[in-house]
Amino acid sequence: MQAKDIKNTIEVCFSPHSFPLYPSEDSIVVVIDVLRATSSICAALHYGVERILPVASVLEARNYQSKGFLCAAERQAQKVEGFDLGNSPSEYNNPKLKGKIIVFTTTNGTQAIRAAREAYRIVIGSFVNLTVLCEWLSHQNKNIILLCAGWKDFFNIEDTLCAGAIAHKLYKTNRFETNIDSTLASISLYELAQKDLTRFMENSSHFKRLEKLNLADDVKYCFTPDLAPVIPILEGHYIVPYKNQ
Repeated sequence: MQAKDIKNTIEVCFSPHSFPLYPSEDSIVVVIDVLRATSSICAALHYGVERILPVASVLEARNYQSKGFLCAAERQAQKVEGFDLGNSPSEYNNPKLKGKIIVFTTTNGTQAIRAAREAYRIVIGSFVNLTVLCEWLSHQNKNIILLCAGWKDFFNIEDTLCAGAIAHKLYKTNRFETNIDSTLASISLYELAQKDLTRFMENSSHFKRLEKLNLADDVKYCFTPDLAPVIPILEGHYIVPYKNQ
């Protein structure tokens, strides 16, 4: 096989707990937390936030808040008391946030970003930026690891569905190959659910959790493709919108 015929691979990691098993130093890692961190990050940058600083703990966020930073914090699917923002995409559709820096911590998403910190490159994925992200990934000539944030290091359905959607689109470009069971399973799950993602999710644990908190609008937003067509990318310590130089 000649070098030009060698294809890059797509791997799906179902939770940050398993991520150390994946060789990521020369791979692009797509962090996925559909409900709701990565959807909110996409929304924030789409609506004009300048950059986002992900931090792992509420304590770190409070330290930044004491220095005058705008801070968003969520735990157990709810906004942490005393913070400026939570983890609902709709909160970021606010002209007052344009050009601002936001410090951001969530139950699962920012933990996954921290877990992937040694990767070649980290980008943020969700259904809301699905098409533009896949188009960009298809031209990077790098192996791809789709890292599902899960729920407290456990498998969840929504992130696996999104990983399956991304893998499905990339595989169709004929620039990637995969014989990895986690990737094949994710693609199969997405193909089963793609006609009505929200209905497929109705019996899932996090769907029910958000439904009890009257966050059905968030769920609808997070499962609607291409509402926030940006590519959030980690540059240094900050997540910024990718700009093709």
